[in-house]
Amino acid sequence: MTLFVSILALILPGLATAEAEHTARLTTVIEWKAVFGKVEARDNVPARSRIGGTMVEITVTEGTSVTEGQQIGRIDDAKLALQLDSVEAQIDALRSQLENAQTELTRGEDLLARGVTTAQRLDALRTQVDVLTNQIEATAAEKRVIAQQAAEGAVLAPISGRVLNVPLTQGSVVMPGEVVAMIGGGGFFLRLAVPERHASFLREGADIQIGNDDAASTGRLAKVYPQIENGRVIADVEVEGMDARYVDARVLVRLPVGETRALLIPADLVTTRMGLDFVTVQQGDQTALRVIVPGEHHRIDGVDMVEVLSGLEDGETLVPSAPVTYTPSEGH
Repeated sequence: MTLFVSILALILPGLATAEAEHTARLTTVIEWKAVFGKVEARDNVPARSRIGGTMVEITVTEGTSVTEGQQIGRIDDAKLALQLDSVEAQIDALRSQLENAQTELTRGEDLLARGVTTAQRLDALRTQVDVLTNQIEATAAEKRVIAQQAAEGAVLAPISGRVLNVPLTQGSVVMPGEVVAMIGGGGFFLRLAVPERHASFLREGADIQIGNDDAASTGRLAKVYPQIENGRVIADVEVEGMDARYVDARVLVRLPVGETRALLIPADLVTTRMGLDFVTVQQGDQTALRVIVPGEHHRIDGVDMVEVLSGLEDGETLVPSAPVTYTPSEGH
């Protein structure tokens, strides 16, 4: 029985070797740099007040989704209502004067037909009617201007998106041009600030790793901004299905910043014994254990690969390590 177990221990590693050989080759490896990106909207546009007055209504809060042109608040200026009443009274007075002038013009035409008055007097009456008509039109235009100013008390969303900040409350006194709400739109992205020494390696459309290796997803480098701020390049990463509930949330991102040549082998071909890392090298018909110094791990096409820093050369053939077996002696 002991002899049979020993024969199996010799045969089974050989079968595994034939099925799972791997040739060590120098491979081009992408160098990744870990940075943190922030969830931000591409466009941050303030919704501003167009007139001064009192904020009488705010219909949105932080996180509310809005569409372009939607009314999100209303500002009331009591002076505009008084101005409208004043202009309306002026128009009523001018209409009364116009009715009186038209009556005088009709009487003058009758008198001129009977030869009682002069044509000069009739022309003066016609001029007075025209002047009053033009005054009514000008005052009506002034009324429309004031009405438009009152209508501009409605605060409108400049873009479609989500309300990020509402610095005012109902009852606040606002000035023209003051920010009522900050709206983020144009889509939500991961915004990165990358050191400028890596700027030459950033390419729009490149794949970006999001998150840790165990649960990493893939994003796309959507835009690289040309202006460098404080020694950093700003870039946007587009991630499908990204959770944008929390704006400015920090997310771990790994960027490709270069390439290097490395000797890679599958990580499952490395065994550790007594603190040393070994691989099994095929040498003709024989196999031998070789001590190596492993480096970083890289995931290539879904396979966990480990970099070999020393102990192995390009082109050598590796096989799975034979399991350590214990063969009892005949005396036990």
